[in-house]
Amino acid sequence: MTTLTVREAVFYSAQLQLPDSMSISEKKERAEMTIREMGLQDSMDTRIGGWSTKGLSGGQKRRVSICIEILTWPKLLFLDEPTSGLDSAASYHVMNRIVKLAHQHGRTIIASIHQPSSEVFELFHNLCLLSYGKTVYFGPISMAEMLFATNGFPCPPLRNPSDHYLRTINKDFDEDIEQGIGSSSTEEIIDTLVKSYKSSEICKQVQHNVLKISQQKRGPLEKKGSQASFITQSIVLTKRSFINMYRDLGYYWLRFAIYIALCLCVGTIFHDIGLTYGSIQARGSMLMFVAAFLTFMAIGGFPSFVEDMKIFGRERLNGHYGVGAFVIGNTISSIPYLCFISLIPGALAYYLVGLQKSFDHFIYFVILLFTSTMLVESIMMTVASVVPNYLMGIITGAGIQGIMILNGGFFRLPDDLPKPFWRYPMYYIAFHKYANQGFYKNEFEGLSFPNNQVGGPPTITGDEVLRSFWQVEMGYSKWIDLVILFGMVVVYRLMFWGIIITVEKIKPLIKDYMAASPKKSSMILENPSSISSQLEML
Repeated sequence: MTTLTVREAVFYSAQLQLPDSMSISEKKERAEMTIREMGLQDSMDTRIGGWSTKGLSGGQKRRVSICIEILTWPKLLFLDEPTSGLDSAASYHVMNRIVKLAHQHGRTIIASIHQPSSEVFELFHNLCLLSYGKTVYFGPISMAEMLFATNGFPCPPLRNPSDHYLRTINKDFDEDIEQGIGSSSTEEIIDTLVKSYKSSEICKQVQHNVLKISQQKRGPLEKKGSQASFITQSIVLTKRSFINMYRDLGYYWLRFAIYIALCLCVGTIFHDIGLTYGSIQARGSMLMFVAAFLTFMAIGGFPSFVEDMKIFGRERLNGHYGVGAFVIGNTISSIPYLCFISLIPGALAYYLVGLQKSFDHFIYFVILLFTSTMLVESIMMTVASVVPNYLMGIITGAGIQGIMILNGGFFRLPDDLPKPFWRYPMYYIAFHKYANQGFYKNEFEGLSFPNNQVGGPPTITGDEVLRSFWQVEMGYSKWIDLVILFGMVVVYRLMFWGIIITVEKIKPLIKDYMAASPKKSSMILENPSSISSQLEML
C-alpha cells in the first residue's frame, strides 16, 4: 500500500497473519526484526510511494514484500525474482539472510532468480534449469557443471556458471555456440542436454527420492493462512484502510473539493429559491441534481479502490485475511469520510438554496445524501470485482448510473415510462427512484405554493405537488425510502463478496480446462517465450 511507511506495512501485516496469542508488542518486535534482517532499518519511516509520491526504490519495495511473506516463517516459500532491482551487494545480503532463515527455522525456499552473481549462485543447494518447457537439469548445484562439461559445454574459467548455463540453453538468439560442436543449433544442444540428464544417475536419484517420498504416510498438509481471528483482521484492516484513505488525495479529498465547488454552483444558481409556483420545478431540479449527479461523483475514488483491490487480491491469495474482513474494513473506514463530504457540501447547497429551515429536514437531507453516496461506492465495488482495470470500471460504472438516472422518475415521469422493462423492473431497481422520492417528500411535505393554473384553487399543497406534479408514491413515509437505500447498500456489498468468492472457485476450473485443451497445449509449445531462459534455484 503506497501510502504506508515500511514500518506500518510490515506491522499491519504482522497483525493480520500472526496469532492472537502473541501480544501487540511481540508482533511489533517481530516486524521490526524482519525489517532489519532485510536491511531496511534506515527506511522504516519512509513511505513506500507510488505514482503520486516518491518513496522506496524498486529493490526496496521487493524487500518489503519479502518481509511480509517471511513474518510467519512459512515452511515453504516461493520467491519470484527476489533480487531484481538490487545491486550485486544487496542481492547477496538479501539472499544470504534468506538462506540463514531457511537453516535457522528448517524451511524450504524456492526462488526464480534473475542474473545472479557467482556469490549468490553458490548460496543455493539445488538447481532447476528450464528451457522451452523442458527440464534441462534438476539436482545439486555442484553437479550441473559436470553435466554440461561431459556433453561438450564446459564452463570457461572465470565465467559465472549461471551466465554460462543460460547462454547455452537460450535459443531466443540462436547463434553458434563456440563450445566444441561447431555450428549445432541451440535446439540441438538443448535436446542433447535433456537426453543426457534423463539418462544420468542424478535424474535416477531424483526419481527415486520422489518415489520414496510419495510412498511415505504423512498427516494432512498444514493449510496456509492467517492465524489471527476474524475480529482482529477486521479491526486491523479498518485502521489500515482509514490511514490509506486519509493520505491518498485521490480517495476522498479531491472529491471533497469537487463537492464543495459543485454545491457552491448549485447554491448560487438556485439561491434563495422562494415559494413561488415556479420554485416547484426549480426545487425538483435542484434535488434531482443532488440525488443523481452529486452522488455520481463517487466514481472519482474508483482508481484508488482498484489499487486496494490489487493488494487485496495478492494478500487474499496468500491467506492473510478473508473477503468478509476486507468488506467490513473498507466499509467502516469509509464512513467518517462519507459523512464529512456529505455534511459540509450538503450544508452549503441546502442553506444557500433556502430549502426547509427545520433542522430535522436538514439532517434527513444529509443522511440521504450519505446513504446514496455509499450506495454508489457499493455499486463501484461490485463493478471492480468484475472488470479488469480502472478505466473499464469507470466506463461501466458510469454507464450503469446513466441508465439508473434516466429512469429514476425525473426525466420521464413514472406513469410515462414504458411498462415493459423500463417501468417493470428497471424503475424499481434504480436507486434514484428512492433517492428522488426521499428528497422530494422531505422538502415538499408541509409547504404550500400559489397556484397559477386557471380555474384551480388559489394555493396548492406540497402533498398535491408530490402526487400530481412528481407522481411520487405517497403510501409510505420518506424514512422507508431511506431504509430501502440502506438495504441496497447491504445487497451490493454482499454481491461484491459473493462475486469474489465465486470467481476464486471458478477461475481454477477454467484454467484446468484450458490447460487440458490440446489447442492450448500446442500454443504453449509454439510460443514459449515466458519460459525461455528461466533459471530456477532450489
